[in-house]
Amino acid sequence: MNQRDALSTSLAVSRDAVDSPVAAAADTQASEPLASARAMGQSHFHESARAQVAGAAHYIDDLPEVKGTLYAAPILSTVAHGTLNGVHADAALALPGVRGVVLAADVPGDKLLAAFAHDEPVFAHDTVQHIGQVIGLVVADSVMQARRAARAVKLDITPLPAVLSVHDALKAESYVLPPVFVRRGDAATGLAQSAHRLQGAFEVGGQEHFYLEGQIAYALPLEQKQWWIYSSTQHPGEVQHWVAHALGIDNHAVRVECRRIGGGFGGKETQAGHLAVWAAVAAHKFGRAVKLRLDRDEDFMVTGKRHPFTYEYDVGFDDTGRITGLKLQMAANCGFSADLSGPVADRAVFHADNAYYLSDVDIASYRCKTNTQSHTAFRGFGGPQGVIVIEAILGDIARALGRDAQDVRLVNLYGKDAADGRNVTHYQMTVEDNILHALMPQLERDADYRQRQTKIAEWNALQPVLKRGLAITPVKFGISFTATLFNQAGALVHVYTDGSVQVNHGGTEMGQGLHTKVAQIVADELGVPLHRVLVTASDTSKVPNASATAASSGTDLNGRAAQYAARNVRDNLASFVCGLDGCGAGAIRFAGGQVISPKKVRAFDDVVKEAYANRIQLWSDGFYRTPKIHYDKTTLTGRPFYYFSYGAACTEVVIDTLTGESRVVAVDILHDVGHSINPAIDIGQIEGGFVQGMGWLTTEQLVWNDKGTLTTHAPSTYKIPATGDIPAHFRVNLWPEANREDNVGGSKAVGEPPFMLAISVYEALRNAVAAGRSGDATAPVVLTAPATAENVLRALGRLEN
Repeated sequence: MNQRDALSTSLAVSRDAVDSPVAAAADTQASEPLASARAMGQSHFHESARAQVAGAAHYIDDLPEVKGTLYAAPILSTVAHGTLNGVHADAALALPGVRGVVLAADVPGDKLLAAFAHDEPVFAHDTVQHIGQVIGLVVADSVMQARRAARAVKLDITPLPAVLSVHDALKAESYVLPPVFVRRGDAATGLAQSAHRLQGAFEVGGQEHFYLEGQIAYALPLEQKQWWIYSSTQHPGEVQHWVAHALGIDNHAVRVECRRIGGGFGGKETQAGHLAVWAAVAAHKFGRAVKLRLDRDEDFMVTGKRHPFTYEYDVGFDDTGRITGLKLQMAANCGFSADLSGPVADRAVFHADNAYYLSDVDIASYRCKTNTQSHTAFRGFGGPQGVIVIEAILGDIARALGRDAQDVRLVNLYGKDAADGRNVTHYQMTVEDNILHALMPQLERDADYRQRQTKIAEWNALQPVLKRGLAITPVKFGISFTATLFNQAGALVHVYTDGSVQVNHGGTEMGQGLHTKVAQIVADELGVPLHRVLVTASDTSKVPNASATAASSGTDLNGRAAQYAARNVRDNLASFVCGLDGCGAGAIRFAGGQVISPKKVRAFDDVVKEAYANRIQLWSDGFYRTPKIHYDKTTLTGRPFYYFSYGAACTEVVIDTLTGESRVVAVDILHDVGHSINPAIDIGQIEGGFVQGMGWLTTEQLVWNDKGTLTTHAPSTYKIPATGDIPAHFRVNLWPEANREDNVGGSKAVGEPPFMLAISVYEALRNAVAAGRSGDATAPVVLTAPATAENVLRALGRLEN
């Protein structure tokens, strides 16, 4: 599980997993006879848990270093936008241990990174585009020598006008990519004919990834122009491509390895590639291994964040709250280059409906270029920025009508099937697996939502200072890469002569339990105990061209590929045994470490030894590509997702109307993971995702000053949730139904969808603000996220904007 999720998992097993239908099924399986015991569906420990607790799990900075390793530190721009006239490094070069500097002229290959838009330099040259942009490196004999020397480098930069806000970018038509427009029906007519109409605008901020292991790369030059790169990355294949591109060599000459990373959350999907390229260019110049690790302040200043968004909407609705017309503008702050802003903004468009049918809708999506860090992937990948706007709109509709928001949400849900004509999205994908008509009322009952609403109304009527709020919000999150070509994976399964099994696949382990789940899948496919299966480091020399571990699809893709590889080996063994026993291969079963034929039961290890002696292949590859998906990236129409994951959260909050302080006091979650492969890991992801989303919407505030400097660039000024922020009542249950699509083990993805459950915190806060403000009770509540004390007071009307 991701680093923020790890602590919650141990609690989840004892507190919540035993209450879930999936966990109950796992307990039943555990009591079955050995011959039918299965690894999947049970709460096994994370494969690295013991090593991590003991401090024996190696990350890149723990690896033994080769003799002669040098260390690099970045030279950072001090101006948001300007002409780079010169880099004066004399003072730095005079310091002890300094070997030299690396600048754009030292890049042997393309001076631009091999990013999709090809719009970002390896090192800044001619111009600088944001404060913190890397202009070059200082290389020295030690980490601290390099960092001290980097600070001694003098930069000659002539300032140019800088665009520092989305509003300024929209006025200047400053975009990293062209705007995108998606329309269905006739929004203008729908609005004009609506019984009621509301307009509004608000903003949500970005979010720092704050992974525990910072960005790091270690580049080792090998013989004959070959390279070995250790990278803390979610996408080893892209790191391989980027390094080869910058060095001007073929991909096959670069091997990228990653055993585990200490959290990623999307921040190491593309931007780990920068570190690897910088380290490799330095290693190329000096002919020595080079390690580059950013300290936390540098990491904040250099790397991108979750995209901040601004919204404007015009919505029409009927007396029940059902939307009859919507015009929506979303503007994403992308930073100075495109990075992944195109697909992030696209997914925000895809998820602007969340769980609701929009008959007549007009969405405009602007991808704004500003002179800040280039913003990038973050858990949810634009989905949260899409979901929050429709949930805010529905909350405002409920307030305008004086209705309970739960009723307004239920009346707007996608239909259960095609019969009512309300199950096609605005991007023309049919919703075939909608379970929210059952899931949301179930959570409502489990959480005593109606009774609590009555009690909260009574409380708010009597209490002048502390006001409570309660909200249920759902999530419907599409699973697949929106870029169809990335929905593929490969794996290798090796069975050794002692019966032990080794697996390698293209995904990366970032703490989320991917390797554990893949091992469970392979163990069941071969019918061996889980401890007999070992998953090894991600390695581009083993599985080539692997997609990023992202889009919540790591287990879907890599687990299925590993299952297919294991199945090939199993089929080889079954054919061998059926030849011995004179039966059909279909009659052979593998379970409980045994191979069972109609005539004889053999130990798996014995069968493997005998098969090897008879020259039977004991290893195989597996390949999987997601079926059914397709879409037109020009019109953003088609079926971009294989299936949807669903869930809902009921959250209660309290605010202090005098100080603006707030607290989350209770959370109930009912979430859909299909048939869980590992309930403990899945619940840990749900809890961790929710808490991370809560941080985005309450305390994690990024502030750039009028010069373009990120002033919240350290733990002293940027606050992620801590243990004291976790509510005492935090209950998670799993929806028991299997995935209706043919996915591995009947499971569903779990990494990103729970993040959006935290939007219930935002809606509960807005309800509390509505109870505490004076004036028109039916007016929209404008609460800028994150809901810091200052922003809560502004929403209450007690601070000026």
